[in-house]
Amino acid sequence: MSAFMRPRLRKFALTAHITFSVGWLGSVASFFALAIAGLTSQDAQTVRGVYLAMVLTGWYVIVPLCIASLLTGLIMSLGSVWGLFRHYWVSMKFLITIVSTLILFGFTKTLNYLGDQARDETLSIDNLQNPSPVLHAGLALLALLATTTLSVYKPWGKTRYGRRKAKRDESRQHELGLTEGNAQ
Repeated sequence: MSAFMRPRLRKFALTAHITFSVGWLGSVASFFALAIAGLTSQDAQTVRGVYLAMVLTGWYVIVPLCIASLLTGLIMSLGSVWGLFRHYWVSMKFLITIVSTLILFGFTKTLNYLGDQARDETLSIDNLQNPSPVLHAGLALLALLATTTLSVYKPWGKTRYGRRKAKRDESRQHELGLTEGNAQ
């Protein structure tokens, strides 16, 4: 892929990335609400239903949106002027997303376990309720809100690599006579 996407493709990729990222954030917020309901309810059937809903939400909504957000974010960073390692905020978003994705994939084992527990009609409510989903979803919300904030504020400027690359690009443009006064 070239360093820069054409405007239509860039807008399409950006729209997809924003859609998947906002969807990921919203689905985690819904999961968090379910997790709180599962932890605080005094009705075993409600807890069972909540945990089964969380399994479906996790596997069929959160995981696909996470992967789509990660992939479209990579496409956007590699195909735009922002780059993946040129600006601290992009690198930090990428790092947070990678760590969040790895934690999510690790958490799917717990999620499957909770679903299996919910199907076991012999377990009491005390054996069903688990604080792990509340903790994981709460931390995931914080991480996703952090990436959203980074996208809006774009703090810290360019990385060392980004400054070198910008200087190299500027020199190359100067050598080719593509300065502002000569650009056509």
